[in-house]
Amino acid sequence: MIHSTINLNTTGQGLYEFTDKIKNFVSKNFVGSSGLITLFVRHTSCSLIIQENADRDVQMDLQDFFAKIAPENMPGLRHTCEGPDDMPAHIKAALNQVSITIPIVEGTMVLGTWQGIYLFEHRSAPHQRMVTAMLTGS
Repeated sequence: MIHSTINLNTTGQGLYEFTDKIKNFVSKNFVGSSGLITLFVRHTSCSLIIQENADRDVQMDLQDFFAKIAPENMPGLRHTCEGPDDMPAHIKAALNQVSITIPIVEGTMVLGTWQGIYLFEHRSAPHQRMVTAMLTGS
């Protein structure tokens, strides 16, 4: 089992693709023919998703959708001490996932043609996010 921490810098809300970083990690460290790569984000106000990476409109529509269901300055929230985007960011992260597992076959991640791996940043301010990658195989 091999693990590493991938640091991702964000500049505000949005989707940040890091598929190539994971492909490089797998190609440098994977031994065997089949296995799994598990990614886990160590934060509560961002999430991980696998999504289409061919049309930027998909990412923009996702961001717009989540902004509608958990907008900044959402009325009735108790947790507001960290700013108007913080609790909505926690809600968005709770509706997504913080961990993704991708199969590896013949040394290559099994992703669809248009699938990319994204960190979905839900906060407005820049952040440094840490994703732990755990590689297993045989």
